[in-house]
Amino acid sequence: MKNLLFIALVALITASCSHKHDKLPYLGEKELVENIVDGKTITDTVYQQIPPFQFINQDSLPVSEKNFAGKIYVADFFFTSCNTICPKMHRNMLKVYEKYKGNPQVGILSHTIDIKYDLPYRLKSYATKLGISGNQWQFVHGSKDSIYSFAAKSYLVAAYEDKADPQGLVHQGWFVLIDKQRHIRGAYDGTDATQVEHLLQDMDILLNEDEK
Repeated sequence: MKNLLFIALVALITASCSHKHDKLPYLGEKELVENIVDGKTITDTVYQQIPPFQFINQDSLPVSEKNFAGKIYVADFFFTSCNTICPKMHRNMLKVYEKYKGNPQVGILSHTIDIKYDLPYRLKSYATKLGISGNQWQFVHGSKDSIYSFAAKSYLVAAYEDKADPQGLVHQGWFVLIDKQRHIRGAYDGTDATQVEHLLQDMDILLNEDEK
């Protein structure tokens, strides 16, 4: 399962890096659906969509897909005590936050995978240390089943408990770009500054695309 997720994300990144400059690709699974319109069979492509969700944020308030209606957003998975990739990821995510701060069309959604310790008050402290205020960047907590399965099935990101790991938790460091219809439109290594710059460029493309 973990290897399959890695292969899937490599495919997503390859697709992300090969798009034209005026429109981003749709990533993830897709299916063809036939409809009858005026007696003619029309085939539409239906792309993978992030399903409805509800978590609790750093202010102990519920956060759902409704909070991101009319917005593009970047999603990632982390935990506050992570001493490997998370600090670098969120230093890079700060670039996204700082560029789009105050833009009502842009959000950030960070899911903790430390179900036991990362309760809202810890997420609040973490956000404060990063210098985050307001609700543009949401840090959310959920149950083990909801977070781990949501990461794998919705965002194609591996996140799981691993007793062999020194911290007991493992996750991939992808930043996943979601459009206003909750489709996956890009995936980027959040520890790589070059890929994060690519993300910023793609966010501008996606915002412009949505305006057309």
